[in-house]
Amino acid sequence: MYSMKEACELTNMSYENLKFYCNEGLVPNVKRNARNYRVFDEHDIKWIQSLNCLKNCGMSITEMKEYLALCLKGECSIPKRKVILADKKEALLQSIARLQEAVAYIDWKQNFYDDVLSGKIEYYSNLIPEQMK
Repeated sequence: MYSMKEACELTNMSYENLKFYCNEGLVPNVKRNARNYRVFDEHDIKWIQSLNCLKNCGMSITEMKEYLALCLKGECSIPKRKVILADKKEALLQSIARLQEAVAYIDWKQNFYDDVLSGKIEYYSNLIPEQMK
């Protein structure tokens, strides 16, 4: 069994976040020791790590609760869980594409500035009219 502090270290989660997740019911069947402190087993640790992934996928607390409820139903809910994950994956892929476009723009702009600074091309701006240069 792991203490809150140990669970936080194993899951890379802050104490406050783990406590919040427990209070929100996102860690089912939280156990307590003789001193009434929360303790976690290996299953809990793996689930908390899954919660981190779901959070990183962009799931809200409400969505995580819905996903948890499906998980607790067992194997019969796998098709619904697959749809949820597929939707999150698609949203992540769209985010990656937008980020790749942003990185490509920055690369292009950096190359433009390098070419201006090296004298390869003359500077121009879309913001400054020609007569104001």
